[in-house]
Order: sequence, then C-alpha cells, then structure tokens
Amino acid sequence: MSAVFVTGTGTDIGKTFLTAALIHTLRRRGKPVDALKPVASGFDSAQTSTSDPGILLAALGEAATAAALDRIAPWRYAAPLSPDMAAAREGRALDFAALLRFTRERIQVTPATLLIEGVGGVMVPLDERHTVLDWIEAAHVPVLLVTGSYLGAMSHALTALDALLRRGLAVRAVIVNESLGSTVDLKETAATLQRFTPPPTPILTLPHLPSSDAPHPTLQRLADLL
Repeated sequence: MSAVFVTGTGTDIGKTFLTAALIHTLRRRGKPVDALKPVASGFDSAQTSTSDPGILLAALGEAATAAALDRIAPWRYAAPLSPDMAAAREGRALDFAALLRFTRERIQVTPATLLIEGVGGVMVPLDERHTVLDWIEAAHVPVLLVTGSYLGAMSHALTALDALLRRGLAVRAVIVNESLGSTVDLKETAATLQRFTPPPTPILTLPHLPSSDAPHPTLQRLADLL
C-alpha cells in the first residue's frame, strides 16, 4: 500500500494531466494503480468523460459511469468555484469529517499505488474552517506539488511549498508544468526554485506533452519516487 497526494499552487495548473500521466506510466510498467479525485468543482454532468474524474477514469481504463464517478469523486459540484462556495450554491456544505474518513479508508484498503488528486491549490477552502492543506495533513501521505512556469509561478510555488513544509509534510517532488505562452524559461524557473527548496526535494520539469499517455523521463522519475 502506498499513497501520494497531488496538489497544486492553484487551479488549472495541470494536476489532472499529471495524475493521468502517472497512471499511464505506472500501467505501462505493469504496476497496479488507482486514483481518487474526491472533490470536484466545475463538474458538468452532461460532459462526464471530459471532467477531471472522467479523465482519470479513462487513464485507468474505465468508463465514466455513475458508479465509477461515485467511487472516485463522490463530492461533485457544478460551479467552478472553491468547494465551500460551490457547495453553498447548491444549498449544501462539504462534510470534512466524511471526506477524511473516505480518504483514509481508501488509503487503507487500496493495495495498489493510490494517487489522490486535490482540488484547486493548497490553501483552497473546503468548508467554513478547513482547507486542502488541512485535508493533506490529516490524510498524512506524501505530496507531489504541481506548479507552472508562468511569470509569478515561483512565488506561488515557494509559498505553497512553505505551507506544506510548515505542517511537517513530506514533499516527494515539485513539478514545474510548462505554461503555454509563458515568457519565462522552464529550466530557469526550475533552477531558481531548486535554490530555495530544502533538500532532498527535487524540482522536476514537465514540458508540454501532446497527451497524458505520452512517455517522458520526468514521469519515469516520478514513478520511481512513488
């Protein structure tokens, strides 16, 4: 049993793409793997296959059926907002205790490598009192932190990394996912981040790939770290 939490410096940063890419990489190695996206906002029930949970299910070789979606993403909200706001739009509130029970139980019963994808960034609110950071800390699993290479990404990445390390969390790697159209060099971004990142956490770069099932040395390195 092994589990890792995939979080990011913000939304639309590439968490789902990276999680799906790692699923493909592990499956090519013949390694058993499963994934969760327990909380999903901006979920369109008419386009389940292109939703974040749907993308993960496709990488696992499963169809985005109602049962499969309930299995990996039981908290789904329509509004593309933070979970606390998205749930409020529907007259609901996310039950943090239930989310934590679900996460811990799945970690315990999953014999495969379990990739747990968060929602939004590290400090996104889940309810009135808890953030994604609280969820990660309570789950007590190692972390992969995904950031971009856009202008400003270094500050966002170091702020998120500081928050994770202050909680005593093990950050397996920081992945700089190439931001399309960025004026900042991908490798320069990684080199700068590495200077400010305490060892042994590696800073890895992932250039824009045509699809999540495209092989890349960074994905192989990450698979070795899981």
